[in-house]
Amino acid sequence: MSVREWRKVLFGKEWVFQTGKVAKQSAGSIWARFGDSVVLATANVSDNVVEGIDFVPLTVEYLEKFYAAGKIPGGFIKREGKPSESGILSSRLIDRPIRPLFPKTLRNEVQVIVTVLSVDPDCPTDVLGISAASLALNISKIPFDGVVAGVQVGYVDGQFIVFPTAEQLERSKIDIVVAGTKDAITMVEGEAKEVTEDEMLQALMVAHEAIKEIVAFQEEIIREFNVEKMPLPEPKYNVELVEKFAEYVDMNELEKRIFARGKQERVELADEYYESIVQKFFEENNISEEEQEEYKLPLKEKYDELSKKLMRKIIIERGLRADGRGPKDIRPISCEVGLLPRTHGSALFTRGETQSLGIVTLGSPAEEQIIDTLLEEGTKRFMLHYNFPPFSTGEVKPLRLSRREIGHGHLAERAVKAVIPSEDEFPYVIRVVSEILESNGSSSMATVCSASLALMDAGVPIKKHVAGVAMGLILEGDKSVILTDIIGLEDHWGDMDFKVAGTRDGITAFQMDCKVSGVSEDLLRAALYQAKEARMFILDKLYETISEPRKELSPYAPRIKWFYIDPTRSGELIGPGGKVIKSIIKMFDVEISIDDETGKVTVSGVDPEKVQGAIDYIQNMFRDISIGDIYDGKITRVENYGIFVEIAPGKIGLAHASKLGNVKPTSFKVGDRVKVEVISIDEIGRFQLRRVEE
Repeated sequence: MSVREWRKVLFGKEWVFQTGKVAKQSAGSIWARFGDSVVLATANVSDNVVEGIDFVPLTVEYLEKFYAAGKIPGGFIKREGKPSESGILSSRLIDRPIRPLFPKTLRNEVQVIVTVLSVDPDCPTDVLGISAASLALNISKIPFDGVVAGVQVGYVDGQFIVFPTAEQLERSKIDIVVAGTKDAITMVEGEAKEVTEDEMLQALMVAHEAIKEIVAFQEEIIREFNVEKMPLPEPKYNVELVEKFAEYVDMNELEKRIFARGKQERVELADEYYESIVQKFFEENNISEEEQEEYKLPLKEKYDELSKKLMRKIIIERGLRADGRGPKDIRPISCEVGLLPRTHGSALFTRGETQSLGIVTLGSPAEEQIIDTLLEEGTKRFMLHYNFPPFSTGEVKPLRLSRREIGHGHLAERAVKAVIPSEDEFPYVIRVVSEILESNGSSSMATVCSASLALMDAGVPIKKHVAGVAMGLILEGDKSVILTDIIGLEDHWGDMDFKVAGTRDGITAFQMDCKVSGVSEDLLRAALYQAKEARMFILDKLYETISEPRKELSPYAPRIKWFYIDPTRSGELIGPGGKVIKSIIKMFDVEISIDDETGKVTVSGVDPEKVQGAIDYIQNMFRDISIGDIYDGKITRVENYGIFVEIAPGKIGLAHASKLGNVKPTSFKVGDRVKVEVISIDEIGRFQLRRVEE
């Protein structure tokens, strides 16, 4: 294969796509450059069909290489290991817009790998990876129907900016990644600083226009290739016979079962009916036991297809949903705070059959999360983690952290982050954990609600509540129904999963995955405003439960105080090898951190008296000694001619026998406390003391 290269200036920077030079043994490979960011996207497919599955076996990997940013990985082992959290989130960002474009019947394993080779802070490599993956798939033999691209959009000083710089993003009210085809937006992921629905909609429209430009560039490239796509596997079963299975399904009976009120009951009744008719089908069509195995999966897919069509038809024609609600109805909500006696804050948020237990833990600055990624070094003081145990859906599965859990936690964290107080207002490290105890749709948005409640219960001074809701869409021809607070069935069989979180004053986080191309601007606007109406209703429930942060922290939460010393003298507090600060920490059972640049000293501990004791001790260390100052000192040495008294850490003066009143030096013992006054200081800082009688 000869080397081919295409160049174009888009959004003020040159884009370069190249193939035929590297990774030539891959089914498809694209070397992509945007500004100074470079990624290699490869696409490969296995020859063997995976049997017994009903989904496309696609894996997307995003490999962060520290050399891309001119860095060596931190830690003991100086090489890249398992994917970082940011790498997993980037993998999902590329996966979500390309997955719907594979044929639904593809059962060969497909692997897309995007390797980051060079990083320009102003040109996001994960967003570039969406276009690179799209091109790699389109020029390969892998069946793939469509051209997709991604862009990042910011909103700075009233202007929408496509691919804002890192500096502009710092000031931006919106930070979203949008992906799509030339016909429609298919994915959105991002955060905002309480923007309006119209501002968010405008950002989406600006993004789509930019996407069209990148898609057009890709289409120019793809036209130069005449790739023969691999054939999809022929079914081993009789297709006409599977179609005939529909005659065995009584749609009235199926409706009763799909429209059962509870999730578990709905699944059990639908499965029970399927088993009864599939056995009858096998018997009447003389399908042997050996052949039945080949038919089970296609027949189940046919049954699900009929169920899906029925559910969608009833929603469109009658406005009735599987659990009996209307399109705008929200499931019953209950909220409770302060459930767990020893945690720093807790809340239980239940919406229908979805339930999140939110727990807040407050920590000292020393417990900040260390960040060491390609583009970011530093610390993080607010974290939100989401756990989805298998019992939440009544299933038995291995306990391991999934990419989905990381993604849902990240979305909820972005939603709540907008109301977290600054470090100056509240110097604690804040960790929120959401334990999903039940799930039937929208557990990430339930997490936002439980987190908001738990933060107020913990006394974190957030100024307002944040709530989230998941929206859905059923689109049939020119008819559409927007659904509020979707359940799992509506997410699975619907056309859009649309999550919006925010306060009463605006949107703070937004996520969308769309499976169809007919979602117009008007439909998006209607969905955003219907989501706002639902959000306001949910926020009212949160405020009814707890309207403002508690005035007092939990007695089990650490107490944190801070003060400042001369930053040039911070070494005195640390001491040689950390000897001084370690001794203070041990003496008072506290944690101490020092900012070398500002001289800020932060002291934290569970016992307020010990915290204050450590502060007094340190402040005395740095206090300038003046004649006339009175101290409660500790005797460190006794001689016939006087006693030596430590009036501050490391500061010892002599009280001569003549300055002890009528008491002899030998009457004192080392370790005794004595009140003394500074009576003189010589030119090299030595000072004399006299005993002050009580």
